[in-house]
Amino acid sequence: MKTADLLLTHAHVLTMDDQLRQVIDGAVAVQGESILAVGPTAELAAEYSPLQVLDCSGKVLMPGLVNAHTHAPMTLLRGLADDLRLDVWLLGYMMPVEREFVSPDFVRLGTLIACAEMIRSGTTTFADMYYLEEDVAKATSEAGMRALCAQTVLKFPSPDAQSYEESLAMSRDFISRWKGHPLIIPSVAPHAPYTCTDEILRATAALAAEFDVPLHTHLAETSIEVENMRREQGMPVIPYVKKQSLFEAKVLAAHCVHIDEGEMRTLLHAGAGVAHNPSSNLKLASGVAPVSRMLSLGLNVGIGTDGPASNNDLDIFEEMRLAAFLAKSSTGDPTALPAQQAVLMGTRLGAQAMHIGHITGSLEAGKRADLILVDTSPLHNSPRFQRDVNSPYAQLVYAAKSTDVTDVMVNGRWLMRDRQLLTLNESALIENAREYARKIDIFLINREQSVLSKLIAIGGAAQEESFEIQAKVAIESLEPILAALQQEGIRIIRKRHYKEYDNYFFFDDPSQGILRYREDDFIDEKGEVTNVRSRLTLIGTHEHFPQVLLSRSRYYAPATHSLRFYREYFKPVREREFQKDRLRFLVSYKDTEFFINLDSMTSPDLGKFVEIKSRTWSRKDARHKADLANELIAFLGVNSDQAVSSDYIDMVESKNT
Repeated sequence: MKTADLLLTHAHVLTMDDQLRQVIDGAVAVQGESILAVGPTAELAAEYSPLQVLDCSGKVLMPGLVNAHTHAPMTLLRGLADDLRLDVWLLGYMMPVEREFVSPDFVRLGTLIACAEMIRSGTTTFADMYYLEEDVAKATSEAGMRALCAQTVLKFPSPDAQSYEESLAMSRDFISRWKGHPLIIPSVAPHAPYTCTDEILRATAALAAEFDVPLHTHLAETSIEVENMRREQGMPVIPYVKKQSLFEAKVLAAHCVHIDEGEMRTLLHAGAGVAHNPSSNLKLASGVAPVSRMLSLGLNVGIGTDGPASNNDLDIFEEMRLAAFLAKSSTGDPTALPAQQAVLMGTRLGAQAMHIGHITGSLEAGKRADLILVDTSPLHNSPRFQRDVNSPYAQLVYAAKSTDVTDVMVNGRWLMRDRQLLTLNESALIENAREYARKIDIFLINREQSVLSKLIAIGGAAQEESFEIQAKVAIESLEPILAALQQEGIRIIRKRHYKEYDNYFFFDDPSQGILRYREDDFIDEKGEVTNVRSRLTLIGTHEHFPQVLLSRSRYYAPATHSLRFYREYFKPVREREFQKDRLRFLVSYKDTEFFINLDSMTSPDLGKFVEIKSRTWSRKDARHKADLANELIAFLGVNSDQAVSSDYIDMVESKNT
């Protein structure tokens, strides 16, 4: 007789192989890290002399589940910010907290918690994308799970790198040292086309191809992403990344919610895998991926949970169920994505999408011994019918719970026996997570009380010169000012023409200041828009010199998101809108630079104004420039009796009080 380390007997075996073979009274023989044989119990019992026999009566024996897309350390951010749009959630909360707290300890703890949760729910393999991915790999290996660990690369500074070049170097080093590990497949993850440059996409693809490892990324997750890509690049997301040679690598593409059939065929021909994330896409209202069509074309589509901060769990049983329901609902066809197909997505197809189908995903001789036992005897899964060959799949998808998983093995090693974790200490993990939650709560509570802190949190905020000198006079016509600008004694350095659209946000606490969202449309000599620029400015307190308004504590940031984003993120109590046509001159007067704005206020209709501005860090210099600004008003031939010592927003506010 042949020897084996373990023989699992009398189970209902679902192999999930190419023939979707089932063995009702089946057995699996395991030797070391691999599967020796799968077949009827009687045959394997006669063929093998095992060191140990495990009777699996009343249980389904199947491949371990595969989570094809997640961000494991984000278990520590679970429940932090829910019921928000994707951009507000990601850029307003997740990334600021990550910048503050992500560290090797954070990543290790979050990953170990994720591993404990996944083991308990029957997942043996997962695809991860995060920062400090080597620490994810170390924790995952320690827990005994199998994972594709992809180091994130972004075009802007991240918690583990100040530049994308640094992230690329980290990725290369990580891949070179971990390639060939028995449990970890090291990888690289250009986060998404909208967070990467062309150069990053090309460089990461070349790196993955060089080492022959998969590349993990997000593609076409939201309609906004696709619309922006069409507007900026003149093509959808999939053709764009193909143009950047991304598909020279073995791509695992998360989401692919908004793609058409042509793009599906591009993915298919490139050999790319897709990770469908039903819970996350539903929760973030990203849409419903056309999974049924992808599968019918032959794409390898696995199932992922996405990160536990946007799901908020790591339960693939739940995802298989939702995947089946969503496909039926979105197509109007109850036969779409049957239970058998959902289980296949959660096992072999998921492994194939991750480009590791030769290692795991099905119970076949030679593959790794990654398997689970599922108890089908509980009340919620009773009774069991034998008539339909698809009944076991239907029970798993429509009735079984993740808590029905009793035993989990990865690479021939038990990670859970009789619902008891063998490689992880749950109580210690939970206690350490509570301490992180306490610190993050304090950080966000303090931040939420300050508009400035929230502005800084989303990145790019900088303080302008402490003082802005502003002299403004109402005028009847722009022509006399334009003529005066041609006089000797003043030199025009630069001229611009804008259409400006301002939205002012007000808050309960006036000491927070006023936040202005401004869109500048650059107008050429033909009156056409040639460029658009958006900015945020946080305006602090005001004081007055004679005929001059002095603003203090001004902060500005590029407004890289939509006006809707800022409304939802800053939550102003009220808002005012302004529109104006502005001719702006940068001039030199008595060796001092000033901006001269000729403004025609159109909404609200406040009339025409000449406005003189300058900035400085010095109060003494501010007084000097205030005197010069008053001189410049006279130089331009403007009647100072019409001077206005208020900003436009203050003029309107005072009228309404």
